[in-house]
Amino acid sequence: MHFVGLSTGALVATVAGVFLATALLYVLKLRRRPVAVPFSPIWQRVLRDKDASELFSRLRSLLSLLLQLVIAGLVIAALADPRPAAGAGEGRSVVVLVDTSASMQATDVLPSRIDVAKKKAAELVSGLGSADRMLVAKMDASVAPLTTMTGEPADLRDGILRLEATETHADVRRALAFALDALRGAPHPEIVVVSDGAGFTKEDTEGLDLGAVKVSFAPIGASGRNVAVTGFSVRRYPLDASRYEVLLEVTNTNDAPADVELSLLGDGEVVDVTRLSLKPNERLPRVYGDLGGASRKLEARIKLTSAKDELPADDRAYALMPERRRARVQVVTKGNTYLEAALLLDEYLDVTTVGPAEYRADGPFDVTIFDGVGGALPEHGGALYLDMPAEGGPLKLGKPLTDFGFDSWDRKSPILRFMAVENVQVARGHALVPEASDHVVGASESGPILVSGRRDARPFVALGFDPRNSDLVLRVAWPLFVLNVIHTFAEEDASYLSAYRTGEPWKLPVPGEGTVAWVKDPGGVVHEVPVQDGRASLFGERAGFYELSLAEGAPGTLFAANLSDPAESRIEPGKSFSVGKTAAGKVEGFSVGVRREIWVYLVAAAVLLSVLEWFSYHRRITV
Repeated sequence: MHFVGLSTGALVATVAGVFLATALLYVLKLRRRPVAVPFSPIWQRVLRDKDASELFSRLRSLLSLLLQLVIAGLVIAALADPRPAAGAGEGRSVVVLVDTSASMQATDVLPSRIDVAKKKAAELVSGLGSADRMLVAKMDASVAPLTTMTGEPADLRDGILRLEATETHADVRRALAFALDALRGAPHPEIVVVSDGAGFTKEDTEGLDLGAVKVSFAPIGASGRNVAVTGFSVRRYPLDASRYEVLLEVTNTNDAPADVELSLLGDGEVVDVTRLSLKPNERLPRVYGDLGGASRKLEARIKLTSAKDELPADDRAYALMPERRRARVQVVTKGNTYLEAALLLDEYLDVTTVGPAEYRADGPFDVTIFDGVGGALPEHGGALYLDMPAEGGPLKLGKPLTDFGFDSWDRKSPILRFMAVENVQVARGHALVPEASDHVVGASESGPILVSGRRDARPFVALGFDPRNSDLVLRVAWPLFVLNVIHTFAEEDASYLSAYRTGEPWKLPVPGEGTVAWVKDPGGVVHEVPVQDGRASLFGERAGFYELSLAEGAPGTLFAANLSDPAESRIEPGKSFSVGKTAAGKVEGFSVGVRREIWVYLVAAAVLLSVLEWFSYHRRITV
């Protein structure tokens, strides 16, 4: 037997001091108790008590003192927390990894998988031995301990209560690596994974070395019927920023066909409702074109029409349209009616026209258009050179060309988006001489005639002929070309994200200067996040709309986040789990019930003896 609460020396000193004090106090209190009597016959009883056997009186006194000493001894022993010597240093060290990924929100078991997992973890705590220690950690896209390695059931249960399912994927490899680090050098190490096992693969744990660590698996879940929105993005049309198109992807994660109803909402109002029939395990993309009626927020909702969807977390997706900001355009020209007409088609352009002598490279413009004239690349924004001059441009001119057109072109280039250039006829112009890092967007048989590139990180597009010397200005391709170039420079079409993905670190541009920012999540909770190099760092765990601002409570910029993870949406629970080539076993050795700690019984005995002593005192058995 060894004592955890008190050392042996402290225990002996405490016992001696308490026993001596109890005996002294008891001796000082040995006197007859005053008894008020209403008439004289009572005195006869008192006289008879006085004549009673002295031996019996001494026995009663000794019995009373003995009870007091036993009660005091029991309390001191409980404080010392005695443990069997055979169990010293032989307790288990257990790390419990509780899956809190999106699939744990499934309702195939009631009330949900995460609630069942929390109950299972609490049962493990109740089944700990007196020398066992445990650490509880959550496992989703990140891993975080909720307790220390402790043997205190109250602390472990408090950690379990803080478990909450997020809307991210499960990174089981990272969680197991954390558990192995936490158990390094610990006696009898064991890992218990409490999870539905949905989406776990052998590749997730390949190469992990368990060593002597035992791994057990507690499966959660019963079925896995689910459909999900696994893709959602939006973009505005170049010629009409009030119109937009949406790309959606819907996934049936089941082995049976599914009928679903898909709703699209813009700024909270229903834009479209469609019924779809999905084949088993089908991923169906769907494009909504030429939509209107929404200015900023979009939301997609899906539901099964003939059965219950068991995971609501992926039934919604969110997206934000690019803000319709006005692009500042500077036109350096001697006069060009066709160019002026093309620029009038977009109401979100602020156009400033200057002559060649008035051009300044440091102007605050998003795009500068050089119409048949040269000029140094602007310090801000991009540049479009029409009829690239021999001097004052980013490229050199090649040989003169006559009667030519576009014989080849980059069909994926955003500069030529929605354009048909194969029939454009040009009377005269020049071939361009690109550098190695430049991109030839269009070319004739005799050389490049449309080139894009960068000089000192400043973008440009150069056209090798005057559009007025061709039939391009008579085609719808002409305004499309001008506006495509402007939108490529002024708007971040290539990098704009309609929505971020949960379970990943986000670097969000901050609208201003500061070292901290505030983010309001979809649940309305405000978090303080650090800002470095003009970007706020945040790890997103919830799908929905967020608001980022530099002052708490102030209006900010919006952004959206989605789960968009087909693997996490496949919620069919796994019945087994392997780490590399080692299969996880069943959870064993956790007998649910009262923890067999001796101090609990010592306290109970002390309370029981106190009740008996009180009863005997009032019955005149003890004094």
